[in-house]
Amino acid sequence: MELRQLRHFAALARIRSITGAARSEGIVQSGLSSSIQMLERELGTDLYLRGTRPVRLTAAGEALVAPARRALEAAAAAERAVLDTQEVLTGQLRLGLTRCAQHIVPVAQHLGQFLADHPGIEVQVRAADEITLVQRVEAGELDCAITAIGPRAGRLRLMPLVTETLVLVGRAGHPLAAAADVTLADLKDLPFLEVPPTWAARQFTDTVFAEAGIDRRIVAEADDWNLLFDLLLTGIGVGFVPGRLLGQVGSDRTPVLRPIPLRDVRMIAPVGLVLPPLSETAPVAAAFARDLIGSASG
Repeated sequence: MELRQLRHFAALARIRSITGAARSEGIVQSGLSSSIQMLERELGTDLYLRGTRPVRLTAAGEALVAPARRALEAAAAAERAVLDTQEVLTGQLRLGLTRCAQHIVPVAQHLGQFLADHPGIEVQVRAADEITLVQRVEAGELDCAITAIGPRAGRLRLMPLVTETLVLVGRAGHPLAAAADVTLADLKDLPFLEVPPTWAARQFTDTVFAEAGIDRRIVAEADDWNLLFDLLLTGIGVGFVPGRLLGQVGSDRTPVLRPIPLRDVRMIAPVGLVLPPLSETAPVAAAFARDLIGSASG
């Protein structure tokens, strides 16, 4: 039984697709199938049911999932222990990133310096919404993630980097755009444009309005900030956007869009680095965190 075979089986158990598991492992589909077949021959039993979509594991396959993951984690821990004794930091950094965070934190600049300081490291950057990133860090599929920090992180560590102010904006000419004194209550039943519920910005605004007992009428959702800005330009509703994003992604729209000041609430959300518990943090991720936190506080 080889670690490679266990890794291929663990990928299949997680993704429940031969094609998807092969893609995640960077091999052809036939290679992954052959590897798992060899494992089945060694164990003398089938591990998954052929012809099912999504793939269903047999009883033997289900029983193997936890031991396979433990074996892979033990092998990774052994490799990290050896690397920790070496002067040169090597390995792979799997970094998660939200679309919003990349505009708020100079990620490319930090990664460029990190790779220059540690040329033996390879980096994979994966974009997703906040909830998905937290789940992937929790599952060990990502080493860390830069994201707006939502209300739930479980056992993960949260390292704040910056804070971001959410700004309410509407098209010039909106009745509230010229008002000097706007409260949350004034926004009741107004048509809103929003990002999806899995985004931390949406969770933050939903929480603020729920705690105030104010209903919002959301007329459109967009999972892309550029599209949200374009929808705001149509004047069909108002929406909250990160302040830095308004000055970057939305800079060419600002002559038409107007911030609407709120008197009774400050919409400030933290953005930070999400990491596994200290005992499960890979050395490469720990080094990246030290550099990133040091840069943010410097």
